Amino acid sequence: MRVLDAGCGYGRNLVYLLREGCEVYAVDAEVQAIEHVRQLSASLDTGLPSKNFQVAPIEHMPLPDDFADVVICNSVLHFARDEAHFRAMLSELWRVLRPGGMLFCRLGSRIGMDFEEVRENIFVVGDGSEWFLVDEEMLLSLTEEMNAVLVDPLKTTIVQDYRCMTTWVLRKRKLKSS
Repeated sequence: MRVLDAGCGYGRNLVYLLREGCEVYAVDAEVQAIEHVRQLSASLDTGLPSKNFQVAPIEHMPLPDDFADVVICNSVLHFARDEAHFRAMLSELWRVLRPGGMLFCRLGSRIGMDFEEVRENIFVVGDGSEWFLVDEEMLLSLTEEMNAVLVDPLKTTIVQDYRCMTTWVLRKRKLKSS
């Protein structure tokens, strides 16, 4: 299975997948994060080439269309600067996912808590930082717009009255054969 972790950070979501022998790829905008993931892969003796782990922003991933069976994007999308940036990242995640593949996103939301809005879709969360926050209506509308299948109902965790994190899991429909 080819798995892409988009916005992998230091690889906390990859240890299990690397140990299980998945064909893992990862991108992150931070050079140090990618170097750490390369070292992690080598320390687990995966045999994966270091080129599987690339420095790149999510909205411009250097990967072909329909590349991955699974795309993971954990705790990244809420750092979008605005809706255009959010949509650019989401579009790129969807582009690299193969038909029939699964997109797993965990992102900040306002499902379950109220936050002060400082700009359109930008809210102040518990530590004073500003996040792009989605709501249920937006996620379900995007699911429909992308012609995706919602694999699991939306699930939201309230993190100690600080923030809300929602899990959004989609399947990309297979292409119809002619």
